[in-house]
Amino acid sequence: MSDATTAAATAAAAAAERLRATAESTDLLLHTLAELEPAAVFEPSALSGWTRGHLLTHLARNADSLVNLLTGARTGRQVPQYATPETRDADIEAGAGRPLAEQAADLRESQRRFQDFAAGLEPEHWAAPITHRDGTVFPAWQVPGKRLIELEYHHVDLNAGYTPAHWPEPFAVAEFQRLGARLAARDDLPDLLLVAEDAGLRVRLGGGGGGGDSSGGDGDGGAPGLVAEGPVRALTGWLSGRSDGDGLQVHRGDEGLVDPRGALPALPPMG
Repeated sequence: MSDATTAAATAAAAAAERLRATAESTDLLLHTLAELEPAAVFEPSALSGWTRGHLLTHLARNADSLVNLLTGARTGRQVPQYATPETRDADIEAGAGRPLAEQAADLRESQRRFQDFAAGLEPEHWAAPITHRDGTVFPAWQVPGKRLIELEYHHVDLNAGYTPAHWPEPFAVAEFQRLGARLAARDDLPDLLLVAEDAGLRVRLGGGGGGGDSSGGDGDGGAPGLVAEGPVRALTGWLSGRSDGDGLQVHRGDEGLVDPRGALPALPPMG
């Protein structure tokens, strides 16, 4: 078996695992929607300026946009995720006022289209490079993971009882590592060590940390200014802006802080 064939098979297996996770995540979200009163779709979500209807329409159109990206992987030509940024925004606004039942059906069907299209790709397609709407280039096998991120974070943003404590552990662990690595080298953050007790992971944020280390080390920057400890879901909730630090213990040296949430730094918007 050639190196290219092996790489394609590995990419296809990674995509298949994440596709299964998106199906499970969608089912959970649809269960949440089934418990809502019809008028709840017009109420505010946790995202400023968006109702639950805006958020649900965004999730449906996101699934369709990812089919566009996968079309590019299959055909070998770049297909824009959205026709234009203005079209994306207009479609969300146009669909936001629809009844809850219509929103749920749209979400279900758009996810089905995404999964059906993905199921038709050959292994070599999953190794093809594609371009996200923000300009980043990545292999197609990462697309299902990006869909999972949209589903899990926005399920919390729906503000309907689903919280970071409900996230699947593999998702919370992966996001703890991804977000921690993104913030590890920033010198505009105070020195902070995050310790995920249940997952055996830690990451050092801020300019004094010497980089993140999710394998258990503290980095090479000496003793951290602050340490925040707690479950990986609680830490990921804080890193992603989905919680204010509830469930975390924060201390400076041997001093436990009475108000840990007030001690945690403000973070930049999630990337």
